Amino acid sequence: MLDQPETTTEAGAAATLRDEDGAIRDDVVARVREAIESVDAAALHALVGDLHEADVGDLLEALDPELRPRLIGLMGADFDFTALVEVDDTVREEILDELPPQTVVEGVRDLDSDDAVYILEDLPEKEQAEILEQLPSLDQVALRRSLQYPDDSAGRRMQSEYVAVPPTWTVGHTIDYLRENEELPERFFELYVVDGDYKLLGAVALDLLLRTRRPTRVSELMDAGRRRVLATADQEEVARLFERYNLIALPVVDEADRLAGVITVDDVVDVIEEEAEKDIKALGGVTGDEELSDSVWTIARGRFNWLLVNLATAFLASSVLGLFEGELQKMVALAVLAPIVASQGGNAATQTMTIAVRALATRELHDGNAMRIVLRELLVGLVNGLAFAVITGIAAAAWFRTADLGIVIGLAMVCNLVAAALGGILVPLVIERFRLDPAVSSGVFVTTITDVVGFFSFLGIASLWFGLH
Repeated sequence: MLDQPETTTEAGAAATLRDEDGAIRDDVVARVREAIESVDAAALHALVGDLHEADVGDLLEALDPELRPRLIGLMGADFDFTALVEVDDTVREEILDELPPQTVVEGVRDLDSDDAVYILEDLPEKEQAEILEQLPSLDQVALRRSLQYPDDSAGRRMQSEYVAVPPTWTVGHTIDYLRENEELPERFFELYVVDGDYKLLGAVALDLLLRTRRPTRVSELMDAGRRRVLATADQEEVARLFERYNLIALPVVDEADRLAGVITVDDVVDVIEEEAEKDIKALGGVTGDEELSDSVWTIARGRFNWLLVNLATAFLASSVLGLFEGELQKMVALAVLAPIVASQGGNAATQTMTIAVRALATRELHDGNAMRIVLRELLVGLVNGLAFAVITGIAAAAWFRTADLGIVIGLAMVCNLVAAALGGILVPLVIERFRLDPAVSSGVFVTTITDVVGFFSFLGIASLWFGLH
């Protein structure tokens, strides 16, 4: 759900909680730590009780691991379990492992279904079952259904709390229902019109409902073409719909077009952040689930595989140097300058690859415009190649006092920057064609291409040039 407007108390607490960089102040952490260690529940309530759940989440991360479950225990029923949604996955799992099952049950009971699913999905199946069995039957059904949907799907992100009415109701009847029903969601932006089988017929915005006369039927107000998304749809697809159509909420339906839940914009903001973080990490060969709170062994194991692949491709690139061993022994300048060509190509390729991977993720790059984008990047590579050919050529000629060497490295620079542009755009496109993640796989292969082409073009051109002159 969207956050409530910040109250005066919350605003005052936030002003004294964080430093100028936005981090939790050390003196606040120290006071909270002292309250926990002295088992002073009253002092802890005074420090934490009025904080927003996002601030409580940051505070939990700032505390020592052994103090986190003790804070929750001292806060008792006043602890908002929504704060656990705001912490790193590793921190949340550590906290849940230390909490008594009954405490988790009581905390999950008061959460919106989407937040409850977010917490429960990280638990082992046995613990999930123990907690679900102690929840009310209706909550059990909703949570079990959401947990059955694939990871990163709309069904996992949706909340099961929504307002649905039949098409025969009038505006007056609907408003009276909203006023009198105590089981409504805490906050909602539209209500949904469904038939007897709960098939979605349309939606009515609250502002339109409140501006319409009471005798009017909701069927006359509903938007029958209301956009909807399947519960099995990928969360990235959901995020694109919100971005494209400026949505605040989106109904989620099953295969039979029955209303299953609703996704709100605050959930989509989390999705966008998660997907962007995954892409950034993947470009560096880092697993998407790596967190700052992970252990040394977990991080090292997660990064090992791509470093191993990179080592193999590095040997491949180095083998090119072995082909020109004689030339390198005769002219030391070639050994000095060869890494410059390869490095410049690698950087240029990374620029192109970053744009390509992001465009593929957002569906801006597709079959319809791929050829135009490839041609554009090729021309960009040629322009930059010519520019840096002049710069590096002059620098190399002045450094080693050999004009021929400047011409050789200039020609190699053009070749490698053109190859870098093509590799940076074509490798992600090919990987995407094979239904793999270009963010994860592109970097190693693109770097190998620029290293091989850089070494081979520079040393090959040098071998021919100095053999002819």
